[in-house]
Amino acid sequence: MTTLPVPAQPIRVLVVEDSPVVREMLVRALDVSCDLSVVGTAANGEEAIEAALRVKPDIITMDIHMPGMNGIEATRHIMETHPVPIIVLSGSIDPGDASMIFETLNAGAVAFIAPPAGLGHPEHEEGVRKLVQMVRLMSEVKVVRRWPRQKQASLRRMPDRAITLPAKISLVALGASTGGPIVLQSLLSSLPGDFPLPVLVVQHMSSGFLPGFVEWLSHTSAMPVRLAVDAETLLPSRVYVAPDGFQMKVVRGGKIALVRDVTQKDGCPSVSFLFRSLVEVYGKTVVAGLLTGMGRDGAAELKLLRENGAITFAQDKESAVVHGMPGEAIRLGGAAFVLNPEEMVAFLVELAINKTLRKT
Repeated sequence: MTTLPVPAQPIRVLVVEDSPVVREMLVRALDVSCDLSVVGTAANGEEAIEAALRVKPDIITMDIHMPGMNGIEATRHIMETHPVPIIVLSGSIDPGDASMIFETLNAGAVAFIAPPAGLGHPEHEEGVRKLVQMVRLMSEVKVVRRWPRQKQASLRRMPDRAITLPAKISLVALGASTGGPIVLQSLLSSLPGDFPLPVLVVQHMSSGFLPGFVEWLSHTSAMPVRLAVDAETLLPSRVYVAPDGFQMKVVRGGKIALVRDVTQKDGCPSVSFLFRSLVEVYGKTVVAGLLTGMGRDGAAELKLLRENGAITFAQDKESAVVHGMPGEAIRLGGAAFVLNPEEMVAFLVELAINKTLRKT
């Protein structure tokens, strides 16, 4: 559990929610904490934009479905004019709603979380605790202005650094948590459809949202993206995402194995669990990376992969929403390269396709 220092001044929160009942519940839930202060509310996107400019909050909780301007457009406008960290609140795992959640993240929101259950529900207090923790953590995120219709920047070449290349590269493995969906979408949408390696992904996400996430990724990726299935054989030019409630690993013969982890010691799914299996089965023929995310899942195992000759990288602090996981990997010496998302694309393409990296 992340423990954050209590700020000298309360964190100023703007609550955007069209339902009066839910809005009041959120206000009460957040105002209970002495380090949080709800400084305004809004019932639709237009009100949210006006309130964000007027009360200058430190963070906004954003509903998606609202009359008039929805949460996606409100988020986009706020991030283009007076950016502030925005958390999307949605409890729906319907594929259409899930797509809207990820589009709101694409518009500049930093994270999403299900709102607390109603008063009297046995999970209400736990939901409030998670919301308060998320608000505290995301209020510290440094956001930047999103320019309207921003063109995708041209890819930069990866850093010119000599490394020893294995004779064969078997697969790419990526781990991510908070902030990961947008980085993964950007990365996978930029890789060519004939990328010659399988890509394994572990993304921490609230239960029930991974199918919608995979569907959203599939719309922009030239490679097929799917939830991993137990005992399936890894194929090149495919993306396999670890499903809810299972640990994902690889076994001899190039197959995926899904394990129901009742103890959930590593969390579920866990980057560490996948990376440990890669050390055992593939050793130095792996390319592995840790992307933005809180905590330290996968950091020690990335170091283990590097020590076994694998090619490893971590996301840089400047581009990460939360630099916990990649930052810990860098601190431990597990990342041979520290890259931003643009550099990751050039890195992977040159490694797997062009093979222009210099050998030592």
